[in-house]
Amino acid sequence: MTAGAGEVLSFDIPSVDRGEVLRYLGHAGQEVDPALEGRIDADVERCIAVSRPAGVVRIFECAEAGEKDGRFVGRLEGTALELPGESMRAYLAGARAVGVLAVTLGMANERELRRLSLTSRVDELIFDAASSALVERAADAAEARVVREAAERGLYTNYRFSPGYGDLPLSVQPTLLATLDAQRRLGIALSSTQLMTPTKSVTALVGLYGAPQERTRLSCKGCICHDFCLLRPTGRTCYGKRH
Repeated sequence: MTAGAGEVLSFDIPSVDRGEVLRYLGHAGQEVDPALEGRIDADVERCIAVSRPAGVVRIFECAEAGEKDGRFVGRLEGTALELPGESMRAYLAGARAVGVLAVTLGMANERELRRLSLTSRVDELIFDAASSALVERAADAAEARVVREAAERGLYTNYRFSPGYGDLPLSVQPTLLATLDAQRRLGIALSSTQLMTPTKSVTALVGLYGAPQERTRLSCKGCICHDFCLLRPTGRTCYGKRH
C-alpha cells in the first residue's frame, strides 16, 4: 500500500524556532547583542519568504529481509530500495511498513545561499542556519503524514531515520530518491558524493509497527509533529487516546 501516491505536498511553515537557528549557529548560551538579534530576525524572515518547502511521502509494506555480502538487508514491497546494516536490522524489527519521504526548500533558497556567499559571510551563516531549521520543520510536516497513515491503520510510528545515520550508508540515496521520483517531482539531484541539491533537502524513513516502540510518542506535548498534526483536529492521537 502506498500513501498519497507520491503527490507533491506543499508545506506552509510561517516560522522557525529561534533557539534552533542559534543551535545551528553553534550558540552556547552567550549573550546575543541587539544588532545581531535584528540581523538574525531579518535573515530568518528572508529565508521563510524565499523558500518553498515541499515534499513527497509514500508508504510501502515491508518485504522479506535478507542478506547481501554478509550484511542484513531490509527491503520494501514494489521497490528496488535495499536498506543494509545493523542499524536497519534493529530499526525494522517488527515493522510492518515503512514511510519513505523527501523534502526540500527548493532552488530559490539555494540561489539565495549562493548569493549571500558572495556578499556577506555573516548573513550566509545565519541564512544557512535558518534554512537548516526550516527544512527540518518540513521533514516534521512530512512525518506527520506518515503518523496519520499509521494511526488510520491502527499502527504506531518510530522516529525518522535518514541515510547517513548509524551504518545506513549514503549510497542508498539514489534508489531512495528514484523510489519517490524526487528529481522530477521536487527537483532534487545528487552529486557523485551523494550530496543533494538543493542542499537544504532531507530524506528519511519512518517505520510503522503493530505495537508502540521505545521512541513512540506517548503524548502530544513536545512532539516534533505537533504543529503539523493531522489527528489532533479530529480529537484523536497517534498513541490511541482521545485528545
